[in-house]
Amino acid sequence: MRGTGKFYRTILKTSLAGLSGLALLAPSAGVAQGDLLIAPTRLVLDGRRGGEVILSNMGSEEETYRVSLELRRMDVNGNLEPVEEAQANASEKAALAMIRYAPRRVTLPPSQPQSIRISARPDADLPDGEYRVHMSFAALPKVRAVTDVPADKSGIAINLIPVYGIVMPIIIRKGELTVTAGIANPRIVHGPKGDEFTVDMTRSGNESIYGDLLVYRQGAKDPAFTARGIGVYPEIGARHATFELTPEQAAAMKGPARIEFREAVENGGALIAAVDGTLG
Repeated sequence: MRGTGKFYRTILKTSLAGLSGLALLAPSAGVAQGDLLIAPTRLVLDGRRGGEVILSNMGSEEETYRVSLELRRMDVNGNLEPVEEAQANASEKAALAMIRYAPRRVTLPPSQPQSIRISARPDADLPDGEYRVHMSFAALPKVRAVTDVPADKSGIAINLIPVYGIVMPIIIRKGELTVTAGIANPRIVHGPKGDEFTVDMTRSGNESIYGDLLVYRQGAKDPAFTARGIGVYPEIGARHATFELTPEQAAAMKGPARIEFREAVENGGALIAAVDGTLG
């Protein structure tokens, strides 16, 4: 359906068994924080087989990591805000209850990988829909003797140790899912740090959307701007996305343009939504 400058695509998925198969929707490369590298960075489970995440210690010393689950909600600007378990809604509580994973604490020598096995066991009477938790990987600080820390003039020794961590979404999809998506109002605006590209993304239904945002100048084969791994989760119906631009990017994007939102290339690259406009 086309109207008011928006292009919409509706997706319908049906599973006769309620849950079937396993899908990994993740970038081919992992993400690193400190000396920790994980891959994939996003896990989608459509069945009972489960999946895994590989942790790798890229540093020169042995490290210990704590693996835990937490809840986060997306706001209209795409931020993922922490949610205390006591404040969780029914869907979030169900997501926490269905996830099983091991191990929960990992000690890795340098250049040593370790897999975290993950599975989901949703109740049979759970409503069809998408459920999500976030898995946290946090480095545990090393214990150092006080004598190893130089004291200041007062004789007090203070040692500040940064704690690194990575958080990734685990999404469980059950039964019949539908989603309708659209994009609108693409603009280049002048922000506090320079030019920015902004666009409104809409979503309705019981499934999230996730993919890459691409901007093409009219008639161009290659995109002038690409933002990968953009999502809109089911708890919001619209997201206002903002991206900082270099002066070169802003210059290349200005004028008649086509903005597309597509599935990630490794997932087929299918068009989800598109809009034509003039950027400037």
